[in-house]
Amino acid sequence: MAGNSLAILTAQPPPDADARIVYGEGPLQFGDLRLPAGEGPHPLVVVVHGGYWQAIYNLIHAGHLCVDLADHGIATWNLEYRRIGDPGGGYPGTIDDVAAGFAFIGELGRRYPLDLERVAAFGHSAGGHLALLASGRSELRLRGVISAAGVVDLHETHRRGDDKGLIARLLGGGPEQASERWLEASPRRRLPLGVHQILAVGADDVHLEPNESYAAAAREAGDEVELVTFDGAGHFELVDPATAEWLALRGRLEELLKR
Repeated sequence: MAGNSLAILTAQPPPDADARIVYGEGPLQFGDLRLPAGEGPHPLVVVVHGGYWQAIYNLIHAGHLCVDLADHGIATWNLEYRRIGDPGGGYPGTIDDVAAGFAFIGELGRRYPLDLERVAAFGHSAGGHLALLASGRSELRLRGVISAAGVVDLHETHRRGDDKGLIARLLGGGPEQASERWLEASPRRRLPLGVHQILAVGADDVHLEPNESYAAAAREAGDEVELVTFDGAGHFELVDPATAEWLALRGRLEELLKR
Protein backbone atom coordinates (compact mmCIF):
# COMPACT_ATOMS: atom_id res chain seq x y z
CA MET A 1 0.00 0.00 0.00
CA ALA A 2 2.96 2.33 0.45
CA GLY A 3 3.24 2.88 -3.29
CA ASN A 4 -0.41 3.84 -3.71
CA SER A 5 -2.01 4.83 -0.44
CA LEU A 6 -5.36 5.51 -2.12
CA ALA A 7 -5.64 1.70 -2.18
CA ILE A 8 -6.33 1.77 1.56
CA LEU A 9 -9.94 2.57 0.63
CA THR A 10 -10.37 -0.72 -1.24
CA ALA A 11 -7.95 -2.97 0.65
CA GLN A 12 -9.23 -6.20 2.14
CA PRO A 13 -11.00 -5.45 5.44
CA PRO A 14 -8.90 -5.81 8.58
CA PRO A 15 -9.62 -8.55 11.13
CA ASP A 16 -12.82 -8.05 13.09
CA ALA A 17 -12.73 -5.78 16.10
CA ASP A 18 -12.92 -7.20 19.61
CA ALA A 19 -16.40 -5.73 19.96
CA ARG A 20 -18.90 -3.76 17.90
CA ILE A 21 -20.82 -1.57 20.32
CA VAL A 22 -23.82 0.68 19.78
CA TYR A 23 -23.74 4.19 21.24
CA GLY A 24 -27.20 5.20 19.99
CA GLU A 25 -30.46 3.79 18.73
CA GLY A 26 -29.83 4.14 14.98
CA PRO A 27 -28.29 1.39 12.81
CA LEU A 28 -25.21 3.51 12.04
CA GLN A 29 -24.61 4.67 15.60
CA PHE A 30 -21.94 2.17 16.56
CA GLY A 31 -18.22 1.85 16.96
CA ASP A 32 -15.59 -0.86 16.74
CA LEU A 33 -13.48 -1.35 19.86
CA ARG A 34 -10.06 -2.94 19.52
CA LEU A 35 -7.98 -3.79 22.56
CA PRO A 36 -4.25 -4.51 22.81
CA ALA A 37 -2.90 -7.65 24.39
CA GLY A 38 -2.58 -7.63 28.16
CA GLU A 39 -4.81 -6.79 31.08
CA GLY A 40 -4.68 -3.00 30.82
CA PRO A 41 -5.90 -0.46 31.59
CA HIS A 42 -5.07 0.67 28.07
CA PRO A 43 -4.79 4.17 26.63
CA LEU A 44 -7.48 4.92 24.06
CA VAL A 45 -7.66 6.71 20.72
CA VAL A 46 -11.04 7.71 19.33
CA VAL A 47 -10.83 7.34 15.53
CA VAL A 48 -13.12 9.20 13.12
CA HIS A 49 -12.88 8.09 9.49
CA GLY A 50 -13.10 10.42 6.51
CA GLY A 51 -14.75 10.31 3.12
CA TYR A 52 -16.07 13.87 2.76
CA TRP A 53 -19.03 12.93 4.98
CA GLN A 54 -20.43 10.63 2.26
CA ALA A 55 -22.26 7.35 2.86
CA ILE A 56 -20.14 5.54 0.26
CA TYR A 57 -17.20 5.59 2.69
CA ASN A 58 -17.32 3.85 6.05
CA LEU A 59 -15.15 2.89 9.00
CA ILE A 60 -13.62 -0.23 7.40
CA HIS A 61 -10.53 1.45 5.92
CA ALA A 62 -9.74 3.15 9.24
CA GLY A 63 -9.72 -0.27 10.86
CA HIS A 64 -6.26 -0.93 9.43
CA LEU A 65 -4.63 1.85 11.46
CA CYS A 66 -6.66 0.71 14.47
CA VAL A 67 -5.14 -2.75 14.17
CA ASP A 68 -1.69 -1.16 14.04
CA LEU A 69 -2.37 0.92 17.15
CA ALA A 70 -3.57 -2.16 19.04
CA ASP A 71 -0.36 -3.94 18.04
CA HIS A 72 1.48 -1.07 19.75
CA GLY A 73 -0.45 -1.10 23.00
CA ILE A 74 -3.22 1.42 22.23
CA ALA A 75 -6.94 0.65 22.27
CA THR A 76 -9.15 2.27 19.61
CA TRP A 77 -12.82 3.28 19.40
CA ASN A 78 -13.45 3.51 15.65
CA LEU A 79 -16.69 5.43 15.18
CA GLU A 80 -19.33 4.99 12.53
CA TYR A 81 -21.88 7.74 12.02
CA ARG A 82 -24.67 8.85 9.69
CA ARG A 83 -23.36 10.48 6.53
CA ILE A 84 -24.68 12.31 3.48
CA GLY A 85 -27.04 9.84 1.80
CA ASP A 86 -27.99 8.05 5.03
CA PRO A 87 -31.36 8.70 6.70
CA GLY A 88 -30.67 11.41 9.25
CA GLY A 89 -27.22 12.14 7.84
CA GLY A 90 -26.00 15.67 7.21
CA TYR A 91 -26.80 18.49 9.62
CA PRO A 92 -27.15 17.96 12.53
CA GLY A 93 -27.11 14.15 12.52
CA THR A 94 -23.53 13.62 11.33
CA ILE A 95 -22.06 16.05 13.86
CA ASP A 96 -24.33 14.88 16.68
CA ASP A 97 -23.45 11.22 16.09
CA VAL A 98 -19.73 11.80 16.49
CA ALA A 99 -20.32 13.89 19.61
CA ALA A 100 -22.45 11.05 21.01
CA GLY A 101 -19.70 8.57 20.23
CA PHE A 102 -17.26 10.69 22.24
CA ALA A 103 -19.76 10.99 25.09
CA PHE A 104 -20.03 7.19 25.20
CA ILE A 105 -16.38 6.82 26.20
CA GLY A 106 -17.28 6.86 29.89
CA GLU A 107 -19.53 3.84 29.38
CA LEU A 108 -16.74 2.06 27.52
CA GLY A 109 -14.50 2.66 30.50
CA ARG A 110 -17.03 0.96 32.77
CA ARG A 111 -17.17 -2.12 30.54
CA TYR A 112 -13.56 -2.54 29.37
CA PRO A 113 -10.03 -2.06 30.81
CA LEU A 114 -9.44 1.45 29.46
CA ASP A 115 -7.45 4.26 31.06
CA LEU A 116 -9.73 7.27 30.69
CA GLU A 117 -6.96 9.53 31.93
CA ARG A 118 -5.13 8.75 28.68
CA VAL A 119 -7.50 9.41 25.78
CA ALA A 120 -6.73 11.13 22.48
CA ALA A 121 -8.62 11.57 19.22
CA PHE A 122 -7.62 11.05 15.60
CA GLY A 123 -9.60 12.03 12.53
CA HIS A 124 -8.77 11.95 8.85
CA SER A 125 -10.08 14.39 6.22
CA ALA A 126 -13.78 15.00 7.01
CA GLY A 127 -13.10 12.90 10.10
CA GLY A 128 -10.53 15.50 11.12
CA HIS A 129 -13.26 18.13 10.92
CA LEU A 130 -15.61 16.00 13.04
CA ALA A 131 -12.91 15.02 15.54
CA LEU A 132 -11.95 18.66 16.12
CA LEU A 133 -15.56 19.67 16.71
CA ALA A 134 -16.22 16.75 19.07
CA SER A 135 -12.95 17.24 20.95
CA GLY A 136 -13.77 20.89 21.55
CA ARG A 137 -17.15 19.93 22.99
CA SER A 138 -16.14 16.81 24.91
CA GLU A 139 -16.57 16.80 28.68
CA LEU A 140 -13.74 14.25 28.89
CA ARG A 141 -10.30 15.80 29.24
CA LEU A 142 -8.46 14.63 26.12
CA ARG A 143 -4.68 14.50 25.88
CA GLY A 144 -5.04 15.95 22.39
CA VAL A 145 -6.50 15.51 18.94
CA ILE A 146 -4.71 14.81 15.65
CA SER A 147 -6.48 16.12 12.57
CA ALA A 148 -4.85 14.38 9.62
CA ALA A 149 -5.52 16.17 6.31
CA GLY A 150 -8.50 17.65 8.07
CA VAL A 151 -11.17 19.96 6.67
CA VAL A 152 -10.55 22.65 9.28
CA ASP A 153 -12.05 25.75 7.63
CA LEU A 154 -15.37 25.15 5.89
CA HIS A 155 -15.66 28.62 4.37
CA GLU A 156 -12.17 28.59 2.86
CA THR A 157 -12.50 25.03 1.56
CA HIS A 158 -15.79 25.99 -0.09
CA ARG A 159 -14.31 29.19 -1.52
CA ARG A 160 -11.49 27.20 -3.11
CA GLY A 161 -13.93 24.67 -4.55
CA ASP A 162 -12.05 21.75 -3.04
CA ASP A 163 -15.18 20.26 -1.48
CA LYS A 164 -17.08 19.94 -4.81
CA GLY A 165 -20.18 21.32 -3.10
CA LEU A 166 -20.26 18.67 -0.37
CA ILE A 167 -20.13 21.08 2.55
CA ALA A 168 -23.34 22.72 1.31
CA ARG A 169 -24.89 19.25 1.04
CA LEU A 170 -23.75 18.42 4.57
CA LEU A 171 -25.20 21.62 6.02
CA GLY A 172 -28.32 21.89 3.87
CA GLY A 173 -27.32 25.07 2.04
CA GLY A 174 -24.45 27.35 1.16
CA PRO A 175 -22.86 29.91 3.51
CA GLU A 176 -25.41 32.53 2.47
CA GLN A 177 -28.46 30.28 2.87
CA ALA A 178 -27.37 28.50 6.07
CA SER A 179 -24.93 30.97 7.60
CA GLU A 180 -25.51 29.98 11.24
CA ARG A 181 -24.88 26.33 10.46
CA TRP A 182 -21.64 27.18 8.69
CA LEU A 183 -20.45 29.16 11.69
CA GLU A 184 -21.46 26.43 14.12
CA ALA A 185 -19.92 23.59 12.10
CA SER A 186 -16.56 25.09 11.13
CA PRO A 187 -13.65 24.45 13.53
CA ARG A 188 -12.03 27.69 12.34
CA ARG A 189 -15.08 29.70 13.44
CA ARG A 190 -15.26 27.95 16.83
CA LEU A 191 -11.76 28.80 18.00
CA PRO A 192 -10.46 28.44 20.64
CA LEU A 193 -11.32 24.76 21.03
CA GLY A 194 -9.50 24.42 24.33
CA VAL A 195 -7.71 21.18 23.44
CA HIS A 196 -4.17 20.44 22.28
CA GLN A 197 -4.27 20.05 18.48
CA ILE A 198 -1.83 18.49 16.04
CA LEU A 199 -2.64 19.38 12.44
CA ALA A 200 -0.95 16.94 10.07
CA VAL A 201 -1.10 17.46 6.31
CA GLY A 202 0.79 16.42 3.21
CA ALA A 203 2.63 19.17 1.34
CA ASP A 204 0.89 18.03 -1.87
CA ASP A 205 -2.59 18.00 -0.33
CA VAL A 206 -5.19 20.64 -1.27
CA HIS A 207 -5.84 21.05 2.45
CA LEU A 208 -2.34 22.39 3.19
CA GLU A 209 -3.04 26.13 2.99
CA PRO A 210 -6.29 26.05 5.00
CA ASN A 211 -4.46 24.07 7.70
CA GLU A 212 -1.62 26.56 7.75
CA SER A 213 -3.94 29.53 8.21
CA TYR A 214 -6.04 27.64 10.76
CA ALA A 215 -2.94 26.86 12.83
CA ALA A 216 -1.99 30.53 12.97
CA ALA A 217 -5.54 31.54 13.92
CA ALA A 218 -5.78 28.84 16.60
CA ARG A 219 -2.52 29.94 18.22
CA GLU A 220 -3.69 33.56 18.19
CA ALA A 221 -6.93 32.44 19.85
CA GLY A 222 -4.93 30.78 22.63
CA ASP A 223 -5.00 27.11 21.64
CA GLU A 224 -1.94 24.87 21.81
CA VAL A 225 -1.44 23.85 18.18
CA GLU A 226 1.26 22.05 16.21
CA LEU A 227 1.39 21.97 12.42
CA VAL A 228 3.14 18.92 10.96
CA THR A 229 3.69 18.82 7.20
CA PHE A 230 4.98 15.89 5.16
CA ASP A 231 6.99 16.68 2.04
CA GLY A 232 5.90 14.70 -1.01
CA ALA A 233 2.77 13.37 0.68
CA GLY A 234 -0.79 13.72 -0.51
CA HIS A 235 -4.02 12.84 1.23
CA PHE A 236 -4.05 9.13 2.05
CA GLU A 237 -0.47 8.44 3.14
CA LEU A 238 -1.47 9.73 6.57
CA VAL A 239 -3.81 6.78 7.19
CA ASP A 240 -1.88 4.02 5.43
CA PRO A 241 -0.08 1.85 8.04
CA ALA A 242 2.60 0.99 5.46
CA THR A 243 3.90 4.57 5.19
CA ALA A 244 6.46 6.64 7.03
CA GLU A 245 3.81 9.34 7.48
CA TRP A 246 1.57 7.04 9.49
CA LEU A 247 4.55 5.81 11.49
CA ALA A 248 5.26 9.43 12.46
CA LEU A 249 1.64 10.06 13.42
CA ARG A 250 1.47 6.90 15.49
CA GLY A 251 4.52 8.19 17.31
CA ARG A 252 2.77 11.48 18.00
CA LEU A 253 -0.22 9.63 19.42
CA GLU A 254 2.11 7.63 21.66
CA GLU A 255 3.67 10.89 22.86
CA LEU A 256 0.28 12.45 23.60
CA LEU A 257 -0.80 9.45 25.62
CA LYS A 258 2.37 9.54 27.74
CA ARG A 259 1.97 13.22 28.67
